[in-house]
Amino acid sequence: MAPPTAAREAKLNLTKRYVFFVSDSTGLTAEGLGSALLAQFSKTATEKVFMPYTDTAEKARKALLRIRSAAQLGDARPLIIATILDPAIRQIICRSDGYVIDVFGSFLDGLAAELGEQASAQVGRSHINPADAKAQRRIDAVNFALANDDGIQTRHYDQADIILVGVSRSAKTPSCLYLAMQFGIFAANYPLTDEDLERGTLPAALRPFVDKLFALTIAPTRLAEIRHERRAGSQYASPKQCTWEVREAALIAQQANLPVLETTNLSVEEIATRILLHSKLERR
Repeated sequence: MAPPTAAREAKLNLTKRYVFFVSDSTGLTAEGLGSALLAQFSKTATEKVFMPYTDTAEKARKALLRIRSAAQLGDARPLIIATILDPAIRQIICRSDGYVIDVFGSFLDGLAAELGEQASAQVGRSHINPADAKAQRRIDAVNFALANDDGIQTRHYDQADIILVGVSRSAKTPSCLYLAMQFGIFAANYPLTDEDLERGTLPAALRPFVDKLFALTIAPTRLAEIRHERRAGSQYASPKQCTWEVREAALIAQQANLPVLETTNLSVEEIATRILLHSKLERR
């Protein structure tokens, strides 16, 4: 019997393509752009291969061999998303048996002509210098998110830019960390407990900061699935418990007039962006 993934792909008649993210630095730019482009195509199953720090001709030739080998394994020629500044290294990658999206090669020359300035060709310029003040702000924001993740420590809530409220496993923690790492937002996370839900009112620790509160909710069925992966067969993961918690949390948010975001079908990136948009927080 074929594994579930293979069975689903066969059922949907998906074409399998290898996708190589090749970069002379971390590869985050290549991954971000490539993933955004590929998300628009639902009939292609991708096998992603990440090749960061391909910054010498020798490494590029090794990458070329891997790409050519993959060309023999996939259903179609590989896709290559490349962010490489050195033209000589780019040329090696472009000799591959695949469809190459050469990000820097496509845009740098035209942009240089428009700006009247030669590109610096300095690897890693798209990423923050760790010594930069913005980088330090983000490090401090991550530390703040980690220290204020469980609702036990609330004495530093006056320093928070935003406080996410919701039932356990409604995406509060990853959203706080993403807001911290990407935008330097000081985000705290208060999980509503059974005691809070039974009282039916906003917890006392949150009332002085109601203007910073933002509620996250999730479909009970999805919540039960997530909790089942964590604690299978428990009361915590039961559909009845999840339905009750989501319902009571919604009543508390409504009573306190909190903004509410449904997270069931949203990625962490989408959650964080919508929170920023609604709360009018400045990216730092």
